[in-house]
Order: sequence, then C-alpha cells, then structure tokens
Amino acid sequence: MKKKYFNIWALTLLTAVFILSACGDSFLTNSSTQQQEAGGDATEGAIESNLASAYQILLFDSYANNEYNAVLLMSDLRSDDMFKGGGDAGDQEQLYLLSQFRSSSASTLNGLWSIYFTGLARCNNVLSACENAVNVSDDKLATFEGEAHFLRAYYVHLLWKFWGDIPYFEEPLGEPYLAKQISANEVYEKIMADLDIACEPNRLKMKTQGSSLGRASRAAALMLKARVVLYQKDESRYAEVTKEMAEIIQSGEYTLFNDFDAMWNDENEFCSESIFESNQLPEGKSWASGWSGYGTNLPAFISPNDLNDPDKVFQGGWGFGPVRPEAYAMYEEGDTRREGSINKWPEGTYASRFQDTGLFLRKYAARVGYNPPPGDQDLNYCNNLRLFRYAETLLNYVELVKMHGQAEVGVSAQECFDKIRQRAFGKANSIAATTENIKLERRREFLGEGMRFWDLVRWGDAPKVLTENLPEFNSTRTFEEWMKHIPIPQSEMEKTKGTEFELVQPGQWK
Repeated sequence: MKKKYFNIWALTLLTAVFILSACGDSFLTNSSTQQQEAGGDATEGAIESNLASAYQILLFDSYANNEYNAVLLMSDLRSDDMFKGGGDAGDQEQLYLLSQFRSSSASTLNGLWSIYFTGLARCNNVLSACENAVNVSDDKLATFEGEAHFLRAYYVHLLWKFWGDIPYFEEPLGEPYLAKQISANEVYEKIMADLDIACEPNRLKMKTQGSSLGRASRAAALMLKARVVLYQKDESRYAEVTKEMAEIIQSGEYTLFNDFDAMWNDENEFCSESIFESNQLPEGKSWASGWSGYGTNLPAFISPNDLNDPDKVFQGGWGFGPVRPEAYAMYEEGDTRREGSINKWPEGTYASRFQDTGLFLRKYAARVGYNPPPGDQDLNYCNNLRLFRYAETLLNYVELVKMHGQAEVGVSAQECFDKIRQRAFGKANSIAATTENIKLERRREFLGEGMRFWDLVRWGDAPKVLTENLPEFNSTRTFEEWMKHIPIPQSEMEKTKGTEFELVQPGQWK
C-alpha cells in the first residue's frame, strides 16, 4: 500500500492556499503571485500551507500546465541514451525538435517554464510568511526557511539549466507581473545564495524520517549544491563541496540499496539510498487540469504501446523515450543495472512505434497496480521520482577527487567507486577510478534519471558525443555549446514586448 507521508500533510493544509493551484499558474499571471495574507501576520499553519503549495510543484511536471514535459525525460531526450519515440516525428513535435536541437520559441517546453516560475513565486510566498511569523519557534522557523530556500533553488536551477538568462524575482510581483531578466551567471549566484542558507548547519536534518519523508533534508540541499557547482564548473567551491559529500558519506545515514532493480518498486520508495524524491500518489490529476492531483504520467508516456507482458508485471503506454541500442550495450556482462534499468521486449509483445528499438526504461515503467481506477489512469501513476540518490553522492565525491584534483576528506574515493561497482555486480568488481571510467559509471548508474545530457555539457563532451547522423532512427543532429539552452516560449516573449522587461532569447535562438 502506498505510504502517503508528506502528501497527507499537504492535503490537510492546502485548503488555505488552493487558490494558488486552481488554474494554470504562469509567473506572469496574478494567480502565481498572490499571498495568503498579503504581508500580514502568519501563523505556523499559514506558513505550512504556503510551504505545502511550494512542494506541490514537484508533482506537476509530467503534465506541466497540460503539456507532457516530464523533467527527467526532457533532459534525457537530448542525450545519447534515448530517442523521442511516440507515434511519429509530429507526435509531440516539440519533443522531437528538442531532441534534434531544433526547438523554436513556438515549439518549446512551455510547461516547465510555467510550473517552475510558479514554484519560484510560491517559495517567495513562504519566505514572506516566515518574515511575518507569529508564535512560531525559532527552530521551526529556521527549518521552514531552509525548506523554502532549497525548493526555490531547485526550481530556479532547472530554469537556469534549460534557459540560462531568465527573469528573476524574490518579492510578490506587482502589475503587470513582469520581472527583470538576468544573466545565467547572475542566476547562479542567486541559486547559491539560497543554497548557502539551506545548507547552514542545524537548519535541516541530515535525513528526514516518519511523517517528514518527502520534505527537504540537509543531504538534499548539499546534493543540489554539488550539482549546481559542478555544472557551473565553479572551481572555487570544489573543496567545499568535496567536504560536504564526505559529510553525507560519513554521517552513516545513507547506504546503497542492495537490489538495484527492486529499488524502483513502490514498496522501496524512501529506501536507505533515497535522499530526496517526489511523492506521487495514484489520484487527483485530470485531463482537464495539470494543476491538480498527485499522480505522474511519465510511466504511461515511456512504456511500449499495446504491451502484452506474459508475467503481468508491466503494462502498456504510449511508446515515447525508447532507449538507444548503444546505451543497452554499454553495460558489462553481469552488471545488474542493465536489466534493472531497461526492459527489452521481444517483437510481437508490443506495437512498434517511431524510432523503435525494443528497449524501454524500466525504472519508471508502467506497472500493474500502480494506477488503480477510478480517475484518469494514464495521468495517475504512483511512481516516485528519485531526484537525489546516495549513489550520486559517492560518484560526486569520486569525480571531485579523481577528475578535479581535490584532496580526500577522510574517505577513500576508490572505495566509494568500488561500492558502486560491487552493488552493480553483486560482488567485488573493482576498476580504476579514471576519468573515462567515472564518466561511464555515471552513465550506467543514472540512465533515465535526467542527468546524462547535463553531464556531457559540463564535461565539454556534448558537441562530439551528441552530433550524429542516424537516418535509420530519424536522428540527424549537430550540437553546439549555445544549444544547451532552449528558446523562451513565444507567448512569454509577447507578454513582455515593448515593456522595460522585454525578454531576450538565449544564445543564437534570437
């Protein structure tokens, strides 16, 4: 039975702020910037209500503002691990263009832009409520602020990675709800300012437990900080982040889950390896609105069409996101991550669709019993997204030491690397932690988790790896560095045209 944890807390508190999610919130609209008490005194319950609304954004991405923009898949479609798939090139054309590095302002990821700017606005509301707190203990207030700063950093870091130069605001916006666009480097500084607060000692617990599962922890904040610093290639912060990865490791709060395949099952959500994950429930989302409910559409989206699984474990979906043959072939013999990450379906067990390879992501696959009726079942799978895992902590530490020359901090980088390999093979299988091997282990470990494209970009490998001519799979593309950012939606460009805050497209999308 699905444990509801944080979402039960959210359900009981959202009533007071439900106006924030009743319609399609855009950062440019009034609904995304309203405050519960408009700067008045805020009780503990009022702060919790606003915080629940901020967390709710984590549940919206798969049907973001009524668009199929699941953030993990939106990242992986630009990598060398997956194709777009679906019915044909025109089926969700914006995703095919994304995968080919040919997006346009008229065909881009409007949904992610909308929900993450709404997330920014909701986090601002939490922090405003904290500033006006009455009868709230200092310890609780520090925790609430830490959670809000973490969430704001998380939402903004995704906007930053996808778009680069973005509008940014920390106060409720006044009419006409516009904000100044700042450079990607300035956005980085804003993200780090939030994370420096969220990572302050004793503000957040290293690990959340019990009824707090699903809420931000110190480890989650430190992991987000590591992702952001490594992506920015901010060498001035490398020693600091290395020490923080060692802190998580030495805390003893997290361990690798023994069974890689079983880790993705419903019963093993919030397992020993989980640092932060969304808490999806199989209910509430409807075709009428992407701004409600708790389920995810990702499993239906990425599962093969008309699947007939003889074991009755998996069920069919829409056939998007087929895994590339080269990704399947990269695993060594005996590596359990291959079968734990990828389902290989024989011909005749499903209906072949565009860019078909017979290979589909297993981690978040549609499973029998994960979307019970009633309701719009394809939108309401209960698969949690594992946003930060302890495996990433270990591999971050290894990379910082072995690739970026940082000193070890009481932890052996090679031993961390060996732990990843031992879990993968079920026995000792050590190889040297060289640059080539570290990069390959990250690809094998995190396939389908939305990390590969960003890794290739930050390593400088993207132009070589992602430029390809594969006519047999309808994928002929050239990647240039500026293409790491995608076009701002045309609707947002038009809203700001002629104002002092007129938006400018990133890179050469102008």
